[in-house]
This record gives sequence, C-alpha cells and structure tokens, in this order.
Amino acid sequence: MNHNTLLLKGICMSMYLFVVSFTLHAQTPHSEDHSDIEALKQANNPLASIKTANVHNYYIPSLYGAPDVTLNQAWLRYAQPIGQFIVRASLPFVTSSPADEGPTSGLGDLNAFVIYKFKMKSEGMEVGIGPALTFPTATNDLGSGKWQVGLSAIAFFKSSPIIQIGSLLTWQMSVAGDSDRSDINQLTPQLFFMWQLGGGTYLRSTGIWTFDLENGTYNVPIGLGIGRVIKSGGKMFNIFMEPQYSVYSYGVGQPKLQVFIGFNTQFH
Repeated sequence: MNHNTLLLKGICMSMYLFVVSFTLHAQTPHSEDHSDIEALKQANNPLASIKTANVHNYYIPSLYGAPDVTLNQAWLRYAQPIGQFIVRASLPFVTSSPADEGPTSGLGDLNAFVIYKFKMKSEGMEVGIGPALTFPTATNDLGSGKWQVGLSAIAFFKSSPIIQIGSLLTWQMSVAGDSDRSDINQLTPQLFFMWQLGGGTYLRSTGIWTFDLENGTYNVPIGLGIGRVIKSGGKMFNIFMEPQYSVYSYGVGQPKLQVFIGFNTQFH
C-alpha cells in the first residue's frame, strides 16, 4: 500500500465521520439546558466518572529524517470508573510503510494507568494521580520491547460553559525486557483545550508532547481541530478531527504532521 493510498483512506474516513456528525447536527435542536451543558463539558474529560470506549487514529504522512516513511496508529481505548479510581487501558495497532518496502502491521505496546481522583472543594476542577504501566505486547518489532512503569497525573478545569482546559502528564521508564533494545525514560505532557461553539460543536487542541529523556530527543505538536458531541439517551458520542503540526522537534523519526481523528462513546 503506497503513501497516496494511505492518505486517500485517511481522508475518506475523516469525511465519512464528519458527514455523519453534521448530518446529525443538522437534525438536533441547538437549545441547551443546564444538563446538556454539563454533559458537553464532560465529553472530553478524562476524569469523568463514566465508562468510555474510544477508537482513535493517528495518520502520520511525514517524519523528520525519514521522509519516505509513513505511519498509522489505530488505538482502541477503554476507561472504567471504580469508586474514586479511573482505570484506562489503550492498545494500538500500528502500520509502518517505507516507500521502497511493503507495509508492516501489528500490535503495539499495551498501556494502562490507574488514576485516583481526589475529592475537590471546587466542582469546576478535577485532579487525579496514579501508576502507569506499559506491557511489551507489540508484534513485528513495532513497540519498545520493554516493560515500563511510571506515573500519570491529570487535571481538568470545567468551570466555564465555553472553555475547558486540562493536562495529562505521564512519565515512564523501562525496568525489564529485551536487552538488545534501547532503554526507555520518557515524559509525555498532553495539554487539551476545548472551545464550545454551541449545539455540541467545539474547537479542540490536544497535541501530545514527547520528551525522550534517555536519548535527548523531543517532539512538540500543536493541534487545531473540530469536533461534534451528540447526546442520545444515556450515551454521549464524540466525533472529531484534529491536524497536528510539530513546532519544536529534534531527532530522527519524529512526526512533522499528523492527523488525529476519533470516535468516543461515554455510557453508563
């Protein structure tokens, strides 16, 4: 599968998601009561006390130092509240496509964290912290080959009906695994910003910054995308597309541009 085919598939998938999203948008009244506003604020909250199942995809058409390689990462993610804890597991399916070779596809490394959500005096702020783990489940050398442990911390501010901001900070280091593979010591801050436009439509920026403390490489993408939240009964559907461009990067293999699209479902 060549680069143009992958790009065409990514564009087609994005167009399909947004045709479905805005068709439903056109059929949904824009009047929002208090419960609707609260639901919209929770739609992108990683600390929301509700079950969440997500399908995400990163299409990466260009890498620094490897211009003939494209990557695609499809993520399956599930989060489950248990009392004051949030348990989240994420599994990627990776496709690497060098220009002069056939694509290599397989599973990536399984990542999970358990966050304890603190009881806050302010209802407009939520904070949590807990351990993070990565398991070397990857096939075809598409992962790190290392067992990793670390910490995750999340803060989410939702006092405004228009703007919600937050951050997910994760640090992990390798503790065991394939001795022939590089050790891992990585810090990944993610800043997320949501601007509600009304009627469930919102602007978003959620780039994940990566700092490889072992090798001194880094990548800082900034995104600007659009999403649509649809409430149906006891479920909340969230469809979005967000191009992200790296504004600060060092190291071979760092993404120049990536297109992030996703479909999130929150349910009881």
